[in-house]
Amino acid sequence: MIPFPEGISPDIFTISLGSFRFTLYWYALAYVVGILAWWRIAAIALGKNAFWPDNIPPMQVARLEDLVTYLVLGIIIGGRLGYVIFYKPAYFLNNPIEIMFVWQGGMSFHGGLLGVLLAFFLYSRLIKKELFEVMDFIAPFVPFGLGVGRLGNFIGGELWGRPTDVAWGMVFPHVDQMTRHPSQLYEVALEGVVLFILMWWFSSKQRPRMAVTGLFALGYGCFRFFVEFFREPDLDLGFIAFEWLTMGQLLSTPLIMGGLILLVIAYSKPRPQLKSE
Repeated sequence: MIPFPEGISPDIFTISLGSFRFTLYWYALAYVVGILAWWRIAAIALGKNAFWPDNIPPMQVARLEDLVTYLVLGIIIGGRLGYVIFYKPAYFLNNPIEIMFVWQGGMSFHGGLLGVLLAFFLYSRLIKKELFEVMDFIAPFVPFGLGVGRLGNFIGGELWGRPTDVAWGMVFPHVDQMTRHPSQLYEVALEGVVLFILMWWFSSKQRPRMAVTGLFALGYGCFRFFVEFFREPDLDLGFIAFEWLTMGQLLSTPLIMGGLILLVIAYSKPRPQLKSE
């Protein structure tokens, strides 16, 4: 058994001024760090003429600021609404004002993904580029942000794993005294590190447009579906079906299918090849 690091609290600090109270949580900081890191990595890639057709960049470095704005709005609005709709619809139907209380936690990756897709669509229209030209460029950098976010989940003691007797099991003292899978770290390794390496390697090779986006959807969907077998189901939902299918697996299935469809379409038709120098 590996002990959970002592002295770690979900919140970094709290400011109280009369009736006003503001708490900065590690998970929120992880969002900020992930977005800023993505922004920096994307800017470096643009400067090196990488990851777009015929070495023609999909945007100027200066336009990344606009894209960051679109993505932040997509992540926050989509992530929050996804959590409300997918995980706690009855609760928020009775407490609609709390939908705005994002600082209390409660974000959905799949909802955030839908928000980001809408942001990509609007942004590609703004800069007059094809949707998949922009998405194929951005996709390789996303896993880094995902990994940082899952690390924030671990530090905050959220999304813990199922009971286990493996040697690397961990007790989350704020949950109970059972030894559990550190499923957040599994996601850091798979959705963050492994997917980042895979996407970076694949994006540096010749491939048809749409293939990078397809590989990201397929890779994330498969990794998330797998890790859900070790992650404790959401307390409000439990298992959705068959006494093993979780909401995370249910929502990941369209990603897996969509990724496969995009890859089949990408490689079944002659398309402009993406090549990096």
